[in-house]
Amino acid sequence: MFGLSDLHQMRGRVGRSNRKAFCYLLSPPTIGLTVDARKRLATLEEFSELGDGFKVAMRDLDIRGAGNLLGSEQSGFINDLGFNMYHKILDEAILELKESKFKDLFNNELAESTKVLVKDCVIETDLEILIPEDYVSNISERLSLYSQLDNIKEEEELIIFERSLVDRFGNLPESVVELIESVKLRWLAQKLGFEKLVLKNETLMGYFISKENESYYKSETFGNILNYVQANEKSCRMTEKKGKLLLIITEVLNVKDAENHLKGTFKGILNTH
Repeated sequence: MFGLSDLHQMRGRVGRSNRKAFCYLLSPPTIGLTVDARKRLATLEEFSELGDGFKVAMRDLDIRGAGNLLGSEQSGFINDLGFNMYHKILDEAILELKESKFKDLFNNELAESTKVLVKDCVIETDLEILIPEDYVSNISERLSLYSQLDNIKEEEELIIFERSLVDRFGNLPESVVELIESVKLRWLAQKLGFEKLVLKNETLMGYFISKENESYYKSETFGNILNYVQANEKSCRMTEKKGKLLLIITEVLNVKDAENHLKGTFKGILNTH
């Protein structure tokens, strides 16, 4: 019957000053509640200290989705598409405006962005790449760290981020090391022309950009990838799947292995991260 903000507000108004009070709110058995309702109740249990309003709001945003960015709704396109896809579509729309209506204002930025072949590369893996709860227990803090990491674009910034983690939370667990390495892997993949990387079952599959991009497939970058495949034919091969060209590399045990393979395709052309 109530949203999370309603319940949090009601809780804050039970008792005043030196008057202690109690309020009992009843619900049906949890098994009969919706998934979101159970999440709301769990949030109220978890965040009950003074000043936890921001944490409740963050969790509410996580449960319901951020809604229409440019409107008043609070359960819109993000909820339907998922945050990553919505963010990708939004970035593409902004870039389109920069390249058309506001081209004169963003000339320098656009010139810099042409150094990267792919604007974004999705990485799917069965490896444990995350910030575990036993390393950073506070959920809003973990969300903030993920957001910071996603916005890092330079290796120097990544080094500073890594040092700050060690300073605040102690030595990095393996899953966090892999997470940081995955950022470097994504940078490499974007420069090489991969739209997607799948690292599962000790095999790396790289999905190249569309075949319509003829200039890329005539470029020195793609030529060096072909040379690398020929020189490592026991572990590397090219194939096509549903109209997409793929690079497949076997015996890739972790993110660092994948990174080393992609670095090998550069042949010293680019000064990589």
